[in-house]
Formats: sequence, C-alpha cells, structure tokens
Amino acid sequence: MSSAADSAKRASSDDGAKEETEKKKARIEGAANGEGASGTTETTKRLRIAVVCSSNQNRSMEAHDMLRNKGFNVESYGSGSHVKIPGPSIEEPNVYEFGEATYDSIYKDLMQKDPELYQANGMLDMVDRNRKIKLRPERFQDEKRKFDVVVTCEERVFDQVTQGLEEREQESNEPVHVCNVEIKDTRENAAKGAVQIVKLCEMLDKTEDLDDDIETVLDDFEQNGGGNILHGVAFY
Repeated sequence: MSSAADSAKRASSDDGAKEETEKKKARIEGAANGEGASGTTETTKRLRIAVVCSSNQNRSMEAHDMLRNKGFNVESYGSGSHVKIPGPSIEEPNVYEFGEATYDSIYKDLMQKDPELYQANGMLDMVDRNRKIKLRPERFQDEKRKFDVVVTCEERVFDQVTQGLEEREQESNEPVHVCNVEIKDTRENAAKGAVQIVKLCEMLDKTEDLDDDIETVLDDFEQNGGGNILHGVAFY
C-alpha cells in the first residue's frame, strides 16, 4: 500500500518533469526569437553545420556567409556533378570541375568572356563574394569531415546528400541530421533563404539534446513561417 509520503514524492517528481518540459519549450521558443537566456543573441555556437546547394555558388554561399558572421562553425558545399553558373542562355551555362576550379579562376574566366553580361546578371559580384570566403567550390560527397547538421537548399540536393551519406562506410555511428529548406536559385531568394537557415540553425544550436529536441524545433520553425522542412537522419 502506498504511503502519503510516496504519493507526495510522485507528485513532486511529476511537477519536476513538467517544469523541465516547460523550460525546454521556453528555450526553443527563445531561440526562435534569436534570444539567449539573457535576451541577447548567442555568440558562441557549438554545432558543426554544413550548407549544401547544387554548385556551391549562390544559396549555400549566401548562407555560409551569414552563418559565419553569426559565429557558427560552418562549411558549404555543392552536390552536383559539376559547378554551373548561368551563361548567355539556359542552354549555355559555364561549367567547371569541383576540386579544380577556384572562385578566383572562375571570376577571371567570366571577366574574360563577357564582363558586361556577368556584371549585369550579378554573377561577378556573387563569385567575388565567394572568393573572399574560401578558395574553391567543394562537393559534399567528397568531404570526409563530420557534421551535426547538414542543411540543403532544395529537395533534389537533399536526396543527393542523403544518398551520399548512406553510401559511406559507417565508422562511429554518430548521427547527422539532414534538413531541407527549399530555396529557389536566384540571388534574391538566396538572401531570403539564408535568413531562414540562420534562424533554424540558431534554434537547433540552443537545444540541450539535438537528437531528442529536433522534431520539436522543426515543428516550431514551420509554425513560425519557416515552410515545410524535410528531415532525415544518417550515421557516420
């Protein structure tokens, strides 16, 4: 038969669990507003983040730049077979090799081909920004470093990244969460999408246990105007 003391102990335990749940929800909601415990933006980020688009030129680099400026440990990649930049027409893109072309060499190539065209369509400004961030476009499937979260910028890239992770030989069984934020491949949409990626990463970085809390974070992100997020888990 349970004693009154036992009943009181159980009630206290239930209250404690409820309080902890409320605290966790408050932390996540605070992160959605860009606030830390003191109401200010956190400057130290703990998660290892990768952002991936098709060519590691526009969307992933816009997000890379913003996340870097927010103090995140971030890298960016492409997932396609080649680096492609719009050319004189849809049928004539500029095509470069991952692992060979640098942003500087791409910039000089565009300047040599048609500086007026590539200044007018924003490609020179984009590549100039990119070469100030890192040396060259990189392909995610060739990367050996491990990440806590990989954010992709379209569903096709999400599928390529997920497939690439699944094809790797498992070593440590560490989880990596892949989240897709759908962004159209234009300069304007890349800037808007990068803001959403930063918001999502800030929310994820505030979690005490990423694996336990991520579904709650993604639900909150979607309900606060973040759009529908694809989410998958792979293992290193």
